[in-house]
Amino acid sequence: MTEDPRIARLITLIRAAMSPPQGAGRVLMALGLGVLCHALFAAAVLSMILAMFFGLSQSFGAVPWPWAILANVALIVQFPLAHSILLTKRGNGILQRLISGPHGATLATTTYAIIASAQLLALFTLWTPSGIVWWQAEGAIFWAISTAYAVAWLILGKASFDAGAEVQSGALGWMSLMARIRPVFPEMPTQGLFRLIRQPIYVAFALTLWLVPVWTPDQLALAVCYTAYCLFAPRLKERRFAARYGAKFDSYKATVPYILPRKRGK
Repeated sequence: MTEDPRIARLITLIRAAMSPPQGAGRVLMALGLGVLCHALFAAAVLSMILAMFFGLSQSFGAVPWPWAILANVALIVQFPLAHSILLTKRGNGILQRLISGPHGATLATTTYAIIASAQLLALFTLWTPSGIVWWQAEGAIFWAISTAYAVAWLILGKASFDAGAEVQSGALGWMSLMARIRPVFPEMPTQGLFRLIRQPIYVAFALTLWLVPVWTPDQLALAVCYTAYCLFAPRLKERRFAARYGAKFDSYKATVPYILPRKRGK
């Protein structure tokens, strides 16, 4: 099993973090940021699952209408905007400077995960519901859609693992600091779901937006906006991959489709 590079990287990183060199301040800093990162990550994922399951009909936002429209639009826009900026070369520089001192570069992935998790948590907990429910599944249809919703989230988890669980969760930064090693990023993902399509994370996230048992104007607005983002934002990511990996990415791009898997012959 350890021959799988996805698992081998995780095992190596965890073992290194479990035997940290001396440096109480560094260790405490790493542990503190690790706890913060994963607590926010878990809270964000849970809020997303629950909020979309109920079609964004339930949340803590209480902005009076019509101002709630502007507040909700701001909540929708803030995540993809920061997501796109922080993943650029300039954005990475910003991430490295957010934590002062010598460890900013090492902690960049953890810092990014903290920011992204906080953004998603804000979106799904501060949303102001319209109070309108168009349709709610019942009986066998409810259970069928709920099962499909759960499967979509499992696919998203699998795609994130295939891309590099340590990067996607933010663990790479704080564990590398803990072990006092340079963060080792995974190579261009080509295994698992990345054998079928080039952007399985974005496709899986788009599926979670539409496979919900409760439909409201709120959920439709979110689904339309974020599906559009999932379709077009990966183009920017692929430009970075083309610049970084060159012919390797060109060959991968030529054989693996963007978002829809090809029907394979015998």
